[in-house]
Amino acid sequence: MPEMRSINQNIPLKLLPDFRNLGTVLRIVLLTNGIALLELSLQADSFTELQNSVLHASALLQPVMLCSLLALYVLNGELAKAKPWQGALIVTAVVAAITLTIDMLGGELFYGPEGFNLYRYTRHALVGSIVALLLLAYFRLRALALAPARHEARLQALQARIRPHFLFNTINAVLSILRVDPKRAETALEDMSDLFRMAMVEPHELVALDKEVELARQYLSIESLRLGDRLKVEWDTQAMPPDALIPPLVLQPLLENAVYHGIEPLHEGGTIDVKLYLDGDQLHLEVRNPARSETPPHTNGHKIALSNIRERLALLFDVEAQYLVEIDAHHYRVHITIPYVKGSAA
Repeated sequence: MPEMRSINQNIPLKLLPDFRNLGTVLRIVLLTNGIALLELSLQADSFTELQNSVLHASALLQPVMLCSLLALYVLNGELAKAKPWQGALIVTAVVAAITLTIDMLGGELFYGPEGFNLYRYTRHALVGSIVALLLLAYFRLRALALAPARHEARLQALQARIRPHFLFNTINAVLSILRVDPKRAETALEDMSDLFRMAMVEPHELVALDKEVELARQYLSIESLRLGDRLKVEWDTQAMPPDALIPPLVLQPLLENAVYHGIEPLHEGGTIDVKLYLDGDQLHLEVRNPARSETPPHTNGHKIALSNIRERLALLFDVEAQYLVEIDAHHYRVHITIPYVKGSAA
């Protein structure tokens, strides 16, 4: 059983970047080339000299950078387990070794037949190590800068889950059926207890998708107490990967928004369509609910949950996550796409 911790406890920061994240790779490529261009600009005396220097340096820089990214992609799992100083040491050693190897193998291509040049090899390996350390320092500062945002996102997720109207409505619904159907009332209280307990103790950045679906079903069963036949839900989970991991408190707030803004204002109710599926290496979550323009929406509803989801997706997956909203005359649809993370990668 996983260790349970309070929301007030600190969650360890990932001070080393995720080298399998597209946003991380793009930042490394842009920053590395930017540093190289800045250095060459300071050394050049003319634009023509700068052009020649850039072409000359790129012959070594680009192979080193691409090979280093490939090696770090392979080692990413081990780096995630290592202590920050150990991971930094490994990254620096990998970059220095690749720089030295490519420089020695392609020496004649880069510099002509000048033979073995220990000073040049040492200088390039040292420069590569320094650039690697600068990039690691940047990602460390970025992780520290985002730490308050992560904590705030966690608190907002709790606020989105423990909404007063949901608590009061659930209690009133349970009281209304307590005498006529005590077993159902007891089940509803157990479901509500599970919702609140999970919100208070779940410390992880990613949780199993099937657990999140189970929690969402419990929430919908509670809402069905007061909405009855007005609330219908169609689940499409045939292509849902059972071992997928997603950020916690994502699916339930989407469903709560669909109930509160889509189903509840409609006298006849409606159907919420939920579709979870895997397409290649991307996990898709779709929630669609009716939304009629002539029906006045709730004006006192807040958007903490939805903005919180966007923020947490950006923090966890960077540019690899997408949050799309489609609105027409009859429907409101949210489509979330995130990388497929298997349970063994937690």
